[in-house]
Amino acid sequence: MANLNTDSIKNRTYDAIVIGSGISGGWAAKELTGKGLKTLVLERGRDVKHITDYPTTFKNPWEFEHRGQVPLEIIQANPIISRCYAFREDAMHFFVKDQEHPYVQEKPFDWIRGYQVGGKSLMWARHTQRWSDYDFEGPARDGFAVDWPIRYKEIAPWYSYVEKFAGISGNKDGLPELPDGEFLPPMELSCVEKYFKEQVKSFYKDRHVIISRCAHLTEPQAIHHAQGRGKCQNRVLCQRGCPYGGYFSSNASTLPWAAKTGNLTLRPQAVVQSIIYDEAKGKATGVRIIDAVTKEAIEFYAPIIFVNAAAINTNLLLLNSTSSRFPNGLGNDSGVLGKYVAFHNYRARVSASYDGFLDTTTDGRRPTSGYIPRFRNVFKQETDFLRGYAAGLSASRGQYQSRTGLGEELKNNLLTPKLGNWHVGSHMMGETIPKETNYIALDPHLKDEWGIPQLKFAVGYDDNDEKMIKDYFEQLTDMFTKAGFQNIQTSDSKQAPGLDIHEMGGARMGHDPKTSVLNGWNQMHACKNVFVTDGACMTSTATQNPSLTYMALTARAADYAVKELKKRNL
Repeated sequence: MANLNTDSIKNRTYDAIVIGSGISGGWAAKELTGKGLKTLVLERGRDVKHITDYPTTFKNPWEFEHRGQVPLEIIQANPIISRCYAFREDAMHFFVKDQEHPYVQEKPFDWIRGYQVGGKSLMWARHTQRWSDYDFEGPARDGFAVDWPIRYKEIAPWYSYVEKFAGISGNKDGLPELPDGEFLPPMELSCVEKYFKEQVKSFYKDRHVIISRCAHLTEPQAIHHAQGRGKCQNRVLCQRGCPYGGYFSSNASTLPWAAKTGNLTLRPQAVVQSIIYDEAKGKATGVRIIDAVTKEAIEFYAPIIFVNAAAINTNLLLLNSTSSRFPNGLGNDSGVLGKYVAFHNYRARVSASYDGFLDTTTDGRRPTSGYIPRFRNVFKQETDFLRGYAAGLSASRGQYQSRTGLGEELKNNLLTPKLGNWHVGSHMMGETIPKETNYIALDPHLKDEWGIPQLKFAVGYDDNDEKMIKDYFEQLTDMFTKAGFQNIQTSDSKQAPGLDIHEMGGARMGHDPKTSVLNGWNQMHACKNVFVTDGACMTSTATQNPSLTYMALTARAADYAVKELKKRNL
């Protein structure tokens, strides 16, 4: 029996374990397998294979029972997830429903999740911008969080590395606050967006309008063809899963690439309950999972563990990984695990109309938008709030039907739609300040269906956020007015944190083990063979979409981890 037990442990032992298969987990799998490590990827949700498991991707609008709309009874049963922009009839099978994994809200928080192989990389918005030194230096300069242990120069080569593989469309704009990358040809601004760009340039020296950078293959290179991916078709049905691999996802890119090495073992339906810490060895030795179907507890072992369960679930897992050495969660000597959670503020919008360019309209679709990089408090503190905001921008021309007349005249008016004025819209993406009072914790009483404590949220807005919204309204209104736009209106959605789907922090990086969980290599200060490279690692949020930074940090950490393993330092 002893030999049988030894064989069983051997069969459950790998060179590395990756927890999660989303954007960062897929990159960890690609890098570790590519460096020769037999790697186990654990995914709590079901398997989703590229193309095969995109059931709606080729459906026509009339083939949907509700023409793409979510039925009222489903909305009423799912008040949280139904607020998400991508929760539609064609994609709701990729989202966690409200009752499938409940949580406790001390303050309102809309936790948007995708439990399947590929995670939210199947449904993400695909905007990708690099951080600059103004972002990495922000906490040290402004004093609103601990200092980042890295700067732009350390991550810049890794941005280039992941951009080339993922495929990022964009224009080299030469902006120090938004560094250029390794770009495929950019999408195009509409004529009114170009007009606004020129107007902004003429009135402001420090403000810019550019086409947003996005993870779409506008001109696939050899490396993308090698992945089996093709050119983006501009279908703008991305949330269904792209059968062409036109946008970057784990399913289309990193996971198949890892599988080709022969070093990947992918196990779906594996809910990771805790990371196993060996007191005698002074390091983590493996993970304990609950099979999502059978509820069986199983242990797997490896000398390196990458935690990429997405920011909130990563915090949950680490908090639940307790031992005599770490009674308050794995690596939590500082006591900051689960604290200083931050997000992006998407509450504010400004809209307008424009009666110029009436001889022109747009044709076709575009899976991105215009973008206004952060211009507040970049080079110096100039407002009564800390940090700043970026903004999306779009201008399009819709049709309208005249409902005037009677009989045949009314019929002809309804059957002959006409082009209206241009509609211009902008939304804010504000940086929120990490605070100790913004935290997530394990509920002491409630458990989920796998016997794991439910998560408790106490994350909210503050006065800095309100001041930032006010400034965004004032500045965008001024910019729209100077451009000659009309009917300018502002709106505040009052949406709860979480709906931005950019939650970050809780297991932040830092120099000092007394105030942070991870070092400059995304490595736990107190448990050296555990690495966290998803949103949980973020010390601050900047204003850029964060996924590209997760990819770069993951590739960098994996390279470091393998080198340290070969040196026998792990």
